[in-house]
Amino acid sequence: MIEMKRNSFSWKECAISVALSVGLITGAPAFGSSAYASPLEPVIPDVSVLISGPPIKDPGALLRYALPINNKAIREVQKPLEDITDSLKVAGVRALDSVERNVRQASGALRNGRGLILAGLAESKRANGEDLLDKLAVGLDELQRIVEDRNRDAVASKQKELLQYVGTVEEDMVDGFPFEIPEEYSNMPLLKGRAAVDMKVKIKDNPNIEDCVFRIVLDGYNAPVTAGNFLDLVERKFYDGMEIQRADGFVVQTGDPEGPAEGFIDPSTGKIRTVPLEIMVDGDKAPVYGETLEELGRYKAQTKLPFNAFGTMAMAREEFDDNSASSQVFWLLKESELTPSNANILDGRYAVFGYVTENEDYLADVKVGDVIESIQVVSGLDNLVNPSYKIVG
Repeated sequence: MIEMKRNSFSWKECAISVALSVGLITGAPAFGSSAYASPLEPVIPDVSVLISGPPIKDPGALLRYALPINNKAIREVQKPLEDITDSLKVAGVRALDSVERNVRQASGALRNGRGLILAGLAESKRANGEDLLDKLAVGLDELQRIVEDRNRDAVASKQKELLQYVGTVEEDMVDGFPFEIPEEYSNMPLLKGRAAVDMKVKIKDNPNIEDCVFRIVLDGYNAPVTAGNFLDLVERKFYDGMEIQRADGFVVQTGDPEGPAEGFIDPSTGKIRTVPLEIMVDGDKAPVYGETLEELGRYKAQTKLPFNAFGTMAMAREEFDDNSASSQVFWLLKESELTPSNANILDGRYAVFGYVTENEDYLADVKVGDVIESIQVVSGLDNLVNPSYKIVG
């Protein structure tokens, strides 16, 4: 469906792909699947009850829940803070009554669970975690006063600030990298953690937008090979000056270099560098490599990084070659009858490795021919292992 060839996509051409993918939605065996494959039920984490209900579509929330932690106490603070977004959908100041309930719930969870939250922090990060929890407590009091003053306009920015504290505390709970990379991929560029990059795009045909900077968070905890490959290419300036090559309302895509090659040619080998399909399933301890979830018969499995958010970032590849991804990437723009959140024909078939977390709405304004002026690393470069860009040649 999302092929590596420039301008190759059409709904007619994806009919076979849809047929092959229907098993991910219905649970029924799809064409070409193994008759003896048996579904493997994922382990349900203790915090699953906290995230049941409508699918999560906010990229920040998806990234928080994707962290390799299992601390119910911090999730009980996180959930009501995230629910403020839905509370604010009510018209007028009536929304503030719901927001007040959210704030009180989060404040109570923080008071009651502080000890368990501190116990879940990595030892080396405990002092920082304590400081963040203090700031979070003060911020919740400030948000309470904002609500009491009926200042609806100030709620969202304070909510964002508090969720940033929560997310950082949760990241401080990760102690080391959670699994071993398979030996065949262990020498590739690997992102063992997270990184953030800013992608600056020159938008040509919108008089209201000239330059737009998209913040992208790359998740190496769940896609270390895929995210590491991309970050390595960013440091090589591979994407700088490259045009957007597809923008059809469904996805935005780029990464096909000039010339006959459809991926990054590694100067040390003279060949296209490819990365394996890499899918982390919710409840698994390590990603699945080299096979789609459909091929494994895991039709009910939920991916840790789903195609739920506007601006979900993933690797393009050849349709019938799981391990053909190289440099071409795409961002999903919208839900459709074929790509609803939590029932997405792309989940488990393409490797998601990050989300656009700032200015994602402007992706809809990007057109073919717009230019990526630069992609620059903002944080997390020290998490990149085996960086090939440092090798001469």
